[in-house]
Amino acid sequence: MNVVLLSNGIIPGKNKVMEYGLETIRKVVEKTGARKFVLVPYAVIRASHDDRVAAVQETLSELGCEVIGLHRCEDPVTAIEQADGIIVSGGNTWVLNKTLHDLGLINVIRKAVITHNKPYIGWSAGANIACPTIRTTNDMPIITSVVMNSLNLVPFQINPHYIEASPAGHNGETRDQRIEEFLAVNRHEVVAGIPEGTLFHIDGETLNFISANGKSMKLFRHEVAAEVFQEDDNVQFLMDQ
Repeated sequence: MNVVLLSNGIIPGKNKVMEYGLETIRKVVEKTGARKFVLVPYAVIRASHDDRVAAVQETLSELGCEVIGLHRCEDPVTAIEQADGIIVSGGNTWVLNKTLHDLGLINVIRKAVITHNKPYIGWSAGANIACPTIRTTNDMPIITSVVMNSLNLVPFQINPHYIEASPAGHNGETRDQRIEEFLAVNRHEVVAGIPEGTLFHIDGETLNFISANGKSMKLFRHEVAAEVFQEDDNVQFLMDQ
């Protein structure tokens, strides 16, 4: 597989979407020869799908890549099958996952990535749906959907936009506590909290954690003290969950 899973789209000092992960994406493009990407924009709720396509095109233009929006394709299945790679925008994970199921695209994307080795690049919601389920998303279920299973490209759960802080005056659960609640019910799961500006890169069977800003990944397991991993630490064991 050639998979890039980013926590978020933009960080301070990097004004283009996915710009902080561009060198990793460049390696994927050079290795696979992918030039024509289809962007899945269904998670975008508060903005234009066309504008999101244009933003991604601006980022990837320096790599000589073309980006088309899946929402503009008459046959989404054929569009994915004919594209060199797949990009999935952030936004609302529930809407994204339900739309992919409704359109019959879950297995189509899995086949493209796993069988045909097409690059998959996703941020935020696009990273969430690469997990076995979307149960560790931060997003509200703004649509009626009980569909939790997703692409299952990686065997562990991801919590994008992970933040360890507890804001002053906030009396609700912290992110750590929410993840601990998840693990209390799902005791055999593993959750990787990846903060802004960080990403996972799966190259073949090799998993790497990459940080553009020095932030670390925090790994949660049931009744085990959370572990912190820095860039270049060995996280390969996550692929064996």
